[in-house]
Amino acid sequence: MAQPARQLKAIPATLPSSKPQALQLVESPRPARPLALIMVLFLILLIFALIYVPWQQSITGVGQIIVFSPNDRPQNVQSQIPGRLKGWKVKEGDFVEAGMVIAEIAEIDAKFLDPNQLERLERQREFLFAQREAAQSRAAALLQQIKALEQSRNLAIPAAEERARQAADRLRSAEQALEAAKQKLLADELNFERIRDLNKGKKDADGNWIIQPGLRSDRDFELARQTVETSRADVIRLQAMLDAAIRDTKVGELDARRVENDTLATLSSAQSSYASAQETIASLSNSIQKLDIEIQNFRERIQQRQVIAPRAGQVTQLRAVGETETLKSGDVLCVLIPQMKEEEQAVELLISDFDAPLVRLGDPVRLQFEGFPAVQFVGWPSVAIGTFGGRVVSIDSVDDGLSRFRLLIRPDYDAINLGKDDPWPDPTMLRPGTQVTGWVMLRVVSLGFELWRQFNGFPPMFDRNPIERKKKPKDDKDKVKAKGKSGKDDDGDKDDK
Repeated sequence: MAQPARQLKAIPATLPSSKPQALQLVESPRPARPLALIMVLFLILLIFALIYVPWQQSITGVGQIIVFSPNDRPQNVQSQIPGRLKGWKVKEGDFVEAGMVIAEIAEIDAKFLDPNQLERLERQREFLFAQREAAQSRAAALLQQIKALEQSRNLAIPAAEERARQAADRLRSAEQALEAAKQKLLADELNFERIRDLNKGKKDADGNWIIQPGLRSDRDFELARQTVETSRADVIRLQAMLDAAIRDTKVGELDARRVENDTLATLSSAQSSYASAQETIASLSNSIQKLDIEIQNFRERIQQRQVIAPRAGQVTQLRAVGETETLKSGDVLCVLIPQMKEEEQAVELLISDFDAPLVRLGDPVRLQFEGFPAVQFVGWPSVAIGTFGGRVVSIDSVDDGLSRFRLLIRPDYDAINLGKDDPWPDPTMLRPGTQVTGWVMLRVVSLGFELWRQFNGFPPMFDRNPIERKKKPKDDKDKVKAKGKSGKDDDGDKDDK
């Protein structure tokens, strides 16, 4: 008889583990294993991120919107002259054009209270012009007189000199006539002596008669003696004429000098009168010039009685009110805010002296304006939303007294024109004084380096002043030696680059 089949035993649901029970107690539960794997992967990704993820270093500053051009900034409209406020021509918030009258001022200075002062000054100016014309006419007449005197002097002096020369000629003629008369007298005396001897005879030393007397008649003797007397009289007369000629010569020379001096004195007197007339003309011209300046100043003061808008803009902050309020020169009447243009938009940022050495002209800046929603990622400006680009155009050389330095930022027009950045909001929305937060972009580093820098409190890095490399040798031997060096130096140069 066949044996019955063996009855199979039931298999337990869990097989008994071959691991020791202690190891089983410290073993991680199965649900934690995926979490651990995820954490390991996250750690690996974090390490790669710290090494390879770029981070844009930046410097943070706060500031406000300003107008770049000084002419377009808010301006205080001041009173140019002291006076009393006569009345306003505008109201708070009105927009005015350049040259419009804002207010009127009444005079309080005693020198300008005469309402007809300008007319009186004009009339006084006409009187001075009439006096100057009379002085000019007198100067012209004196000038003609001087010319006539010069011509008369040019004629009188040669005439006097000619008379002096004539007197000299008469002197020479008198001298020659006197000399001829003396010779004639000498001849007549000799003739007289001969006739006398012939008439009366002549004895020698012993008293003997040499010539027989009576050879000539008494009449001849008398005629000869009369001729001698006549010749003597002629000599005396010619001697007198010679003396008179000498005196005439001296008188002619003195007369020539007198004519020269008299004409010179008359001419000098006329020239002195002409110079006096010219002085009078100059004095009157100076008075007219001063009066013209005074008239022009008075006209300018009349214009200054009206306060004129220097340029188009909005009138705000009326300071002086009431028609009885007295003003001094330089008192602020109101504030004029010119209409800002888009090309005049600018931002001033204040940064600390710790960060100021890191900023250079032309550095890019990201700006966040108050009132405009924005999401800023400091390390990744390319993914920021609602911020605007700019460039540093000016850096103050000194601080503001609180160890802060001011930066002026203008829109990055290059990026805006290329479509890489959005233009700044319209000036009607972005008004001067709006608060701004800015980030000056510096070097791009790894995320791990940035965290290490932040943990150690180091400043941001910049590479704008690299260390100069040593100059390569110029000699051929040095070049050969440089070529024989290992490639380690080349790799170092590449790293420096």
